Amino acid sequence: MKTIFLSAILLACSAISASAAGLMGRDVMLKVKNRPDGDTRYAALTMTLIQKNGNRRERKLVSWAMDVGKDSKRVMFFTYPGDVKGTGFLTWDYDNAKREDDRWLYLPAMKKTRRISGKSSKTDYFMGSDFTYDDMSSRNVDEETHTLLREEMLGGQKCWVVQSVPNDKHGIYSKRITWIRQDCAVVVKAEYYDKLDKLHRSLVVSNVSKVQGFWVMGRMEMSNVQTGHKTILQMSDQKFDLKIDAALFTVARLEKGI
Repeated sequence: MKTIFLSAILLACSAISASAAGLMGRDVMLKVKNRPDGDTRYAALTMTLIQKNGNRRERKLVSWAMDVGKDSKRVMFFTYPGDVKGTGFLTWDYDNAKREDDRWLYLPAMKKTRRISGKSSKTDYFMGSDFTYDDMSSRNVDEETHTLLREEMLGGQKCWVVQSVPNDKHGIYSKRITWIRQDCAVVVKAEYYDKLDKLHRSLVVSNVSKVQGFWVMGRMEMSNVQTGHKTILQMSDQKFDLKIDAALFTVARLEKGI
């Protein structure tokens, strides 16, 4: 009983501490969204798909992104292995929560571009990984309702813990719990719960560091706890504020490849 009582006191104190700072859940998520990351961005990525039995498949990608006012555009191309080489993914993310983002997937084997929209973007997984198409682009803060649950130490860093409930009920999760480092506004952990309120996927972010003065994630591991499958994304050669031709973020360029 003493242990339960003490835990209740500590939880209440953490909630009071967060409340005393005058922050709401939406305020914290705005800190994440508005974290400086330059006007343009580049990164090389290694995607490792790991099955429950331990079998691994490795893929390599390159990614470019550009801010256009409050909106952003990103294009990614697979470079390895041969069966996915040339596959491209283009996203136009709009700051307006009422406007649906535009997403296209180019499949070179079929010489066909598939538009990803509506329910598919929220429920389909990106190229056999454990990340959805929705995960692979940024979402407007007001697409979800956010509640600041508490403050908590994680990995030696003080974090805000925020619960986010999607306003659109067509997604694959009923809520997401996110841990955000207070010193840099970087998400370091997230838990996604299914429609039955059971843990579905878990994200762990590591190798957080500064590059060109910007805080970046070095490694993301998304695990589907219900299937035992996981995906690791490792970022390298990250660059910011480099010169990028706006024509790179078009369907015509997506189909041309790199």
